[in-house]
Amino acid sequence: MPPRKSERLMNLVICLLVSRHFVPKAKLRTLVEDYHELSLEAFEKMFERDKEELRELGIPIEIGSVASGFDDEVGYRIRRSEYELPPLTFTAEEVAVLGLAARVWQHASLAEATSRAVLKLGAEGLDADTAHLAALEPGPGAGEPSFVPLWRAVQTHTVVTFDYRRPGTAGPARRTFEPWGIINWRTRWYVLGHDRDRQAARMFRLSRIVGQVKEVGKPRAFEVPDGVDLRAEAERLRPTDSDPRGIATIRVRTGAGNGLRRRAQLIEPDGEGWDLVRVAFGDVVTLSEELAGYATDVVALDPPDVREATIQHLKSLLVESR
Repeated sequence: MPPRKSERLMNLVICLLVSRHFVPKAKLRTLVEDYHELSLEAFEKMFERDKEELRELGIPIEIGSVASGFDDEVGYRIRRSEYELPPLTFTAEEVAVLGLAARVWQHASLAEATSRAVLKLGAEGLDADTAHLAALEPGPGAGEPSFVPLWRAVQTHTVVTFDYRRPGTAGPARRTFEPWGIINWRTRWYVLGHDRDRQAARMFRLSRIVGQVKEVGKPRAFEVPDGVDLRAEAERLRPTDSDPRGIATIRVRTGAGNGLRRRAQLIEPDGEGWDLVRVAFGDVVTLSEELAGYATDVVALDPPDVREATIQHLKSLLVESR
C-alpha cells in the first residue's frame, strides 16, 4: 500500500475511533487532509473506496444518526469494543517480530498527522477520547535518529551517504551505501546492504552512524538481490568472537536476555528471578551497547571495563532522551 494512502486510511480510522459520537461525512472531509482539495464528487468516490477497504481489513465502521431526532443526517464511527482484539498470547519469536513492527510504526512519521486530526475534532466540538489511540499505537521507546531516513531509503531504493564510527578508530569514515533492509539483531538496529566504496555487502549499526543520513541521486537507483535473506546476511557479517578478549559475567533477569543466553558458556541461578550468565566477548564497546539495550533486565558484573562501559552508555542514552 502506498505510504500516502496508508496515512489517509490511518487518519480516517483515528477520527472514527476517538470520537464518542457519529461523525458526519462532511466533517470527515475537513478532518482528513487528503480529502481537503477534492471536489465533492471525487471526495464521495474516495471516501467510499476507503470505507470499503477498511471493512475488507476487518475494521467495523458503524453508521448512525448524527444527533437524536435528526435521522436525515448520518455519521460514522468505530466502536472500540468491536475494533479491539481479544486477549492474545505469543511465542518468544512472535513477540520479537511484533517488537520490530512496533518500532517501525513508531518511526512511521504519522504522529503529527494524528495530532492534527484529534485537534480538529476538538475544534469542531466533537468529543474525542484519545485513550482509544492506545489500540492503534504501541508504547514509545528509544529511537535512532538515522532510522527514519534509512527506512525511507530502503523503501525507495535510494543510495545514501553517512559517516560511520567504528570502535577503536580515530574518527568516523564516510560510507556510500545501497540499503537493502533494517533489522533488529541482538537488541540493536542495523542496516544491511551494498557498500559501494568496498564493493561488498556490509552491516552497519545505527547507533554508530554520526550526523545526518543523506540521499544521493534519485529513487530506484539499485535493486535488492533476488532471494536475499537479511537474517542470514546478519549472521554472516556479524563481528566474530572466534578470538575473544575474555569472558563477561552478567546478571540476567529470568526470562530475559535471550540473545545472551543463546551464546552463553555457562548459566546458573543467582537468587530468585535472576541468573548469572557468562559469555565470551571480543570488543568492550560492542558488548556494552548490547547490554544497555536490555535496560533493567541485565546487570554487568565483570570485567570492570565492560561494567563501566555499560554504565556510561546508559548515561549517554539518558542524556540524549532529555
